[in-house]
Amino acid sequence: MKPKPRILALAGGVGGAKLVAGLAPILKDRLTVLVNTGDDFEHLGFHVSPDIDTVMYTLAGIANPRTGWGVANETWSFMDQVGRLGGPTWFNLGDRDVAVHALRTSGLRRGETLTSVTAELCRSFNLQPSVLPMTNDPVRTIIHSDKRTIAFQEYFVGLKCEAPVRRLTYRGTESAKFNPRLCELPGTDQPLVTIICPSNPYLSIDPILSLPGLKEWITETSAAIVAVSPIVGDDAIKGPAAKIMRELGIEPSAAAVARHYDGLIDGFVLDTIDAKYSPEIEALGVEVISAQTIMVEECDRIALARTCLDFAECLISPRKA
Repeated sequence: MKPKPRILALAGGVGGAKLVAGLAPILKDRLTVLVNTGDDFEHLGFHVSPDIDTVMYTLAGIANPRTGWGVANETWSFMDQVGRLGGPTWFNLGDRDVAVHALRTSGLRRGETLTSVTAELCRSFNLQPSVLPMTNDPVRTIIHSDKRTIAFQEYFVGLKCEAPVRRLTYRGTESAKFNPRLCELPGTDQPLVTIICPSNPYLSIDPILSLPGLKEWITETSAAIVAVSPIVGDDAIKGPAAKIMRELGIEPSAAAVARHYDGLIDGFVLDTIDAKYSPEIEALGVEVISAQTIMVEECDRIALARTCLDFAECLISPRKA
């Protein structure tokens, strides 16, 4: 009997978390999620890891379904008091959300790594998949907008993504090391498959892939690499991906996302509405499959997860298995 593959999912915020939530009940402990930390920052003395928290909250079934971030049925007494005392309120922290940030910050100040702190939080939420920050080192996404250099959260939350993006850099990558726990994944009789979730390629996935040696490690150890398009009908499902692409001089489309990952991926999943791009993507030497990629309900998440897994298993070559 052919061994079932282990899955490494690269994820950012909402879109990535939704697919991860579809993969989790199928794979359980065969799933490892490597999460972007380029948008981490310190706010009101707390170390905030927005993408890690979105993945954890989504897996735990407590994510706010309206916003996609934060906790459902949240209360805001902490931020109300911060505002009354004249503190900054541009970045909201809900009361239950603050508890997570406080425990994370306390652990980091005791000398624990972001990986160990995240693992403890995941145990508290009773999560089976392994959720890993992409690195334990500080990496920060920086937006270059004409003559301005903008920290990610100021751009994303403070400016609501309105500033034009001319270039992106990932400060700290030159000295950062990708998460060492990844090196525990190879070495079993189960092949490793990497799935790039439908997260923003520039804000969520590129910070992960910019870590020295990680792209090469993924290519060498993965039996198949599949990406899911976050662009549907030439627009982003959620967030500023399409806007950023236009500002970088790239016409947004599923094909443009596939070209962005050219040389890395073996397979590409696009929405059925974008099936017209299949020949263009296949010309890159990438296998293509179309499916419903918009995940509204839990059944949509699981259906897309099964499609990705079945597709990836078809792509595993005997040499890599």
